[in-house]
Amino acid sequence: MLAVPLRCARRRAFLTGIAAMATVGTPDPPSVPRHTNRLINERSPYLLQHAHNPVDWYPWGQEAFDKAKTENKLIFLSVGYSTCHWCHVMEEESFKSKEIGDIMNEHFVCIKVDREERPDVDKVYMTFVQATSGGGGWPMSVWLTPDLKPFAGGTYFPPEDGVHRVGFRTVLLRIAEQWKENKDALLESSQRILEALRHTSEIHVQGQESPPPAEEVMDTCFQQLSRSYDEDYGGFSKSPKFPTPVNLNFLFTYWALHQTTPEGARALQMALHTLKMMAHGGIHDHIGQISGDEFFADVVRDILLYVSRDLSDQAGGFYSAEDADSYPTTTSREKREGAFCVWTAKELRALLPDPVEGATEGTTLGDVFMHHYGVEEAGNVDPMKDPHQELKGKNVLIARCPLELTAAQFRLEPGRLSALLQECQQRLSSARAQRPRPHLDTKMLAAWNGLMISGFAQAGATLAEPGYVSRAAQAAAFLRTHLFDPDSGRLLRSCYQGKHNSVEQNAVPIQGFLEDYVFVIQALFDLYEASLEQGWLEWALHLQHMQDKLFWDPKGFAYFSTEGSDPSLLLRLKDDQDGAEPTPNSVAVTNLLRAACYSGHMDWVEKAGKILSAFSERLQKIPITLPEMVRATAVFHRTLKQVVICGDPQGEDTREMLHCVRSVFSPNKVLMVADGDSAGFLYHQLPFLASLERKDGKATAYICSNFTCSLPVTSAQELRGMLSP
Repeated sequence: MLAVPLRCARRRAFLTGIAAMATVGTPDPPSVPRHTNRLINERSPYLLQHAHNPVDWYPWGQEAFDKAKTENKLIFLSVGYSTCHWCHVMEEESFKSKEIGDIMNEHFVCIKVDREERPDVDKVYMTFVQATSGGGGWPMSVWLTPDLKPFAGGTYFPPEDGVHRVGFRTVLLRIAEQWKENKDALLESSQRILEALRHTSEIHVQGQESPPPAEEVMDTCFQQLSRSYDEDYGGFSKSPKFPTPVNLNFLFTYWALHQTTPEGARALQMALHTLKMMAHGGIHDHIGQISGDEFFADVVRDILLYVSRDLSDQAGGFYSAEDADSYPTTTSREKREGAFCVWTAKELRALLPDPVEGATEGTTLGDVFMHHYGVEEAGNVDPMKDPHQELKGKNVLIARCPLELTAAQFRLEPGRLSALLQECQQRLSSARAQRPRPHLDTKMLAAWNGLMISGFAQAGATLAEPGYVSRAAQAAAFLRTHLFDPDSGRLLRSCYQGKHNSVEQNAVPIQGFLEDYVFVIQALFDLYEASLEQGWLEWALHLQHMQDKLFWDPKGFAYFSTEGSDPSLLLRLKDDQDGAEPTPNSVAVTNLLRAACYSGHMDWVEKAGKILSAFSERLQKIPITLPEMVRATAVFHRTLKQVVICGDPQGEDTREMLHCVRSVFSPNKVLMVADGDSAGFLYHQLPFLASLERKDGKATAYICSNFTCSLPVTSAQELRGMLSP
């Protein structure tokens, strides 16, 4: 979520059952006065980007639905997000064209949806597109009947016909003709499609199914990941690759549970090599950041620095993303993909002309920097991956070789080389600051804020950086103020940066979805373990109760992604595949187990088992699609360890114990501090804590399982030995 890939969507157009020929739409010239449509009244940055298209866009809502039914028109649904490259391309080519806009307005009710704001709508129709085409991506283009049933769809469409692809104008006219001539057939087809989707997308427990065996599922998942692993560049499967933290989290857990085996060693090697290659590659900003000796810790600090500096609202929330596209210069009229981050060899030579004393004769700073980061005179971007030639002659900075090899190449000491590269980075950072920055999507989502809170809290605890924990707490307080309704006790999905740095809401706020609850609950547990502030724990348990009430499926088990109260959603789905983010049910399993440990409510353990039962068939056949749930399966079967430290949280002996716990990776532990305050929230939830005492006046640790505790431990070294999974 933090790194913005240069490819935002799959450049692939497809259409179900419709093909023909067409002519080209022409974009409006700059002198034409700007049209304004209904999207001007929205808060979403993506919808506002389209507020001046000649298309008569509607937001998703009753006004558009009523118009389609009253006028007996089909609906054209376009779904995307504000930092998506191919969404920008389709807008420039088609949605800004008056000719194409006139066709759309005449024949369709056109609806724009921000997929980040309304993941529920996106998921329903992406399920259709993937089922009927075998692929998917954004922008997503779907045609619906007036009662919202899909019958044709695709992703990006070029404006004109090509040899192997159909143009958008052709598609629009052909679908309009089909509706005019074969309306009954289209309606019948849409009904059959909807019924098939309902059947194939249903996830429920099969008979007396029980949670699958952990070892078998974990071994299968490891083998499937191992077969798809890229030995050279890290990651899994072929390019284009997207960051998948769920795979890495699974591999770290697999290693923790198999540390003495060859498979465990390979799991760790795959995870670490993937992380190193990401850090060396173009997805990591080599200019705006810091460097040092602690490689992985420094990369974490890089990421959190970027988020704090560029993606943070002054009220405490985190923005959604920066765009892949930007203007190359202040005088440019067209945005280019990756323009803010790429360099020509000529630019680098001009910025880094200084001779390097002590290096091979004639060597300049530019020579050293360009060698280390793989810069080529003609650019280092594969033309086959740059269809619009936006990156021709440009270079994405990629650390191509270890520091030691670059140093040897130019007869430099590694320490000297590191200092030279840092000087180069500072110069390039100053030069890049003169470029126009990419568009910033200042929408703030509960779910994504939850993920960032977890990141800051875990980094703060692991690196002993209290500033990170404070930033996490600030963001959690922001959520409670702006994305939580205390009257109903429910989360809201989104809020937005307003005028004069205010925080604004939609006229009708969007209610939180399952992913908002699970990621915020996870964040609050992580924040409690990092800060030991019990108020976060209390709020997490409240939200868990609310999640159960709003989303639990009492018949088929597991949680639905949405509430059942919105009649415009034709399907009530359960996500069944981890992606860039874990599927909410995967995270919910671990949340439920943690909630049970902190509250004593063992019915939450039972719920966790029911989720695993509902997904049992998928977990056993293709666990690679759900690595986070596979990880949760192992935690479920091993039972979480309650690590209880009795002591003053500010005391040096307690801090030593806490450092010990936080420095050991153990996927099946929860941490709590019993500070002797019998009136505190934890003592109220877990009466057994009252029986645990300090030994000899020292901070004392207990390892408890199902509320039965070990003998007291006062040595951090002894505690470390007890923390292994």
